[in-house]
Amino acid sequence: MLGCQPQIHQETIVLEIIDADFNNPEHGRQVLAMLNEYASGPMGGNSPLPAFAQANLIAELARRPTAHALLARIDGEPAGVAIYIEGFSTFACRPLINLHDLGVAAKFQGRGVGKHLLSALEDRARRLGCCKITLEVLEGNAVAQGLYRKLGFEGYALDEATGRAMFWQKKLAA
Repeated sequence: MLGCQPQIHQETIVLEIIDADFNNPEHGRQVLAMLNEYASGPMGGNSPLPAFAQANLIAELARRPTAHALLARIDGEPAGVAIYIEGFSTFACRPLINLHDLGVAAKFQGRGVGKHLLSALEDRARRLGCCKITLEVLEGNAVAQGLYRKLGFEGYALDEATGRAMFWQKKLAA
């Protein structure tokens, strides 16, 4: 296993957080299953990943050296995923990590899986010398916002006079 973390025992449940290897077919299957479950829920748009993404996502992630995933497994079963991308802060002149997706399987929610994934992500960021971890969260996702706040995340502003940063997008034709 790549980057295996110490196992955490909760009652008779064994939670492990591993660095997913996108070239390992089982890891790829588990990452894709977790992303599909997340996408199919209300915070992911209520529909599974498009067929193109399902067929190509893991290979495309494997081609990108800055793309990584952490897999949470409980008793060997996929319980959660954190997809993150290494970036760079020009103002700090240091690397950063952007948490792109965080999902916990419905049957394992409320067991601390998200908290353990975020803790492992912070460990990775510290080892890389990152200045921060960035993420986006939906306004209506109070549960995720509560977890992020509890772990020290907050909105971003350079100065109160200019306001908080907003996440925008412009979709491009395929």
